[in-house]
Amino acid sequence: LPLFLQVIRCRAAVAWARGKPLSVEEVEVAPPKAHEVRVKIVATGICHTDDHVLEGSFPDIDFPVIPGHEGAGIVESTGEGVTSVKPGDKVILFGLPQCGECRFCLNPDSNYCLKSHLSEPQNLLPDKTSRFTCKGKQIYHFLWISTFAEYTVVPEYTLAKIDAAAPLDKVCLLGCGFSTGYGAAINTAKVKPGSTCAIFGLGGVGLSVIMGCKVSGASRIIAIDINKDKFAKAKELGATECINPQDFKKPVQEVLIEMTGYGVDYSFEVIGTADTVIAALASCKMNTGVCVMVGLVPSGSVVPIDPLLLLSGRTCKGTLLGGWKMRDSIPKLVSSYLEKKFNSDLLITHTLPIAKINEGFELLRAGKR
Repeated sequence: LPLFLQVIRCRAAVAWARGKPLSVEEVEVAPPKAHEVRVKIVATGICHTDDHVLEGSFPDIDFPVIPGHEGAGIVESTGEGVTSVKPGDKVILFGLPQCGECRFCLNPDSNYCLKSHLSEPQNLLPDKTSRFTCKGKQIYHFLWISTFAEYTVVPEYTLAKIDAAAPLDKVCLLGCGFSTGYGAAINTAKVKPGSTCAIFGLGGVGLSVIMGCKVSGASRIIAIDINKDKFAKAKELGATECINPQDFKKPVQEVLIEMTGYGVDYSFEVIGTADTVIAALASCKMNTGVCVMVGLVPSGSVVPIDPLLLLSGRTCKGTLLGGWKMRDSIPKLVSSYLEKKFNSDLLITHTLPIAKINEGFELLRAGKR
């Protein structure tokens, strides 16, 4: 058989059941069908969303599954009808498709797509079958891309060809974490020059929000986290001051209002708890303040909000992957990276082989990344 028709055997990190660590296994990866692409994954980031999958708090996931959704690689083979990439092309994969045909894709103000997991689960490829097997069992996909595998098969509209000069071990972060935070400031909040911003949570996404606020010309960028080890990196990336809510006897929103006089122009919740959503909204300036929810609040959570916070004119809005139409935007973001318009390399704290993926999650949970 020609290579592109062969089953590939390779390693992948499989989550066999919720609450269990990942298990690095040999899996079989079937060849791509029509409008699908098989990609050799060169590098993948670990995102907190993957941890939500492992603990069972990400909605509508089936086990066993291969997680991972922040990957970059090289096209190995393509199925019939694929026109945007060819074998050998460097690509970034993303969990938010851009089919280009649905009413959301056709709306220039929207970056949603009806093929997204929020409309229907992406646990199987569009033809409702899996390309992964392990020990004779079908393994489910995650967000159609499953980047914790050395090879993966994805629909064509979940990847974009990028500049051949891009270092894949660095730009893989553009598939989710960096783009989400950076875009939350630039696209969703539309931060204005001279404004005051507060960022709740200084993981990789929160630090990317800081970069977006800085490039937008914010004059004050207040970084908030209970882990003071994050403060040096936050300041390096543009934070003007850092506060730890545990250093105060009053709620952090009161601290922010005192620091700024009336509250901040823009707040970003990048943690994903009901309490921090409330604090971020309440720390916004009355009438014109904008609060952007970036963190993934666990499935089924309820956030009790005092309606007066909104009735007074504040805006609370979410962001989906930073507001980018991914297939259109990823090549441009990679070009900006190569032109040194931002330095997302500073977000990378550790580089590990796939065999040590569980160590990567331990570092994530310990706040060491």
